[in-house]
Order: sequence, then C-alpha cells, then structure tokens
Amino acid sequence: MKAAVLVFPGSNCDRDMAVAFQAAGFKVDMVWHKDHALPEGVDIVGVPGGFSYGDYLRCGAIAANSPICGELKAHADNGGYVLGVCNGFQVLTETGLLPGALLRNAGLKYICRTVPLIVETTDSVFTQGYDKGQEIQIPIAHHDGNYFADDATLDRLEGDGRVAFRYGDNPNGSMRDIAGILSANGRVLGMMPHPERAADPAQGNTDGQAMFSALGHALERVTA
Repeated sequence: MKAAVLVFPGSNCDRDMAVAFQAAGFKVDMVWHKDHALPEGVDIVGVPGGFSYGDYLRCGAIAANSPICGELKAHADNGGYVLGVCNGFQVLTETGLLPGALLRNAGLKYICRTVPLIVETTDSVFTQGYDKGQEIQIPIAHHDGNYFADDATLDRLEGDGRVAFRYGDNPNGSMRDIAGILSANGRVLGMMPHPERAADPAQGNTDGQAMFSALGHALERVTA
C-alpha cells in the first residue's frame, strides 16, 4: 500500500500524517507542492493541516492552485482515495473536490483543544473502524473551521449519508455541527479535527488510530 502526503509552504502536520500512515502499514512518499506528478501506484493522498502559504488569501486557496493539485484532482477523479485534514479540508473545498467552504470560527478566535466527535456513518473506508453513533475524542487546531454550505447542499450531504462526523459540542459554529464530509463516491474525506494527532499512545489518545488502521486493512484487500 502506498500513500503520498502533500507538502506546501506552511504545512505543519505533514510529518504527523506520514507517521500515522506508516504505523498503519503504508509506504509513504512526501510530495512537494511544485511537483507535477504523484508517485506511481499511490493508493491514497493525504492533504495535511497547517497554514499553506500563510493563509494569506483564503485558507487553502493558493495551495489549491499549486501544480500538484491538478494531479490530486485527477487521482480523485479516477477513483483514488484522498484524506484532507484541517487545512487539507480547506484545500479540498477550494479545489472543488468537496462542496462548501470553511469560514472564520464563529467566536473569531483560534481554537486548539480536544473535542468530542460523533461518528455519523460507518459506510466508508475512513469510518468503518468505528461504530455508528460512537463518540470519539479528536484534537482540533484551527481559526477557520466553521463549515458552511447552502441548505440544498447540506440536505444532499445528509440525505446521501455523506456527513462522516459531527461535533458533539460545536466549537466553531459549523452548520449542522458538521466536522467532516465525504465525496459522492465515499473515497474523499475532508475533516477539520486531526485524527493523526490521536493515533499513538505517546499522544495520550488513540481514538484516531482506528481511521488509519481501517484504511490500511481496506486498501490492503484492494491491492492484494
């Protein structure tokens, strides 16, 4: 199994994501934003958290126009798997791979703490390691994590079972408490909380580990 983790100027969770993938059995390549191709045979692309390009325009907007994001979109369009976390979720909305937008937190302040998440669906490779309705504890660290979409889009996401996670205690004003959403084919997940920061006992919390383990098991079967 092969994972690629994209690296932009200002990424600061790329190593965390790579370590979580490696612990789940993936061979990981770090891919610089100016590269024009993903490594051959990549099964999943991770778009990590951080502050790509210093968030100088809209969060993720400049990164979405980096050369590698053309390859990211092609990978997703061809049925490849993608995981975007925090700034990575913002990049996925800016590329159009996921609907909606991430706005400034309702309280207008940066938030960094562990929050409860409710697992809304287990019908995806990302969430099948959990139970539907399970509450897990996952860290957040963002200033612009307030998920917004129009009512028609929100209704469609909910009706199609594409809401992956909701906040148990909404920290940022996200509409309908949404913390993570899936693409129409279920192979792209964007979420604001950081499962890679809760994937090792040394981090004091392993609730995110099940996501990477489930990904490893699922993609191992696919590539076997």
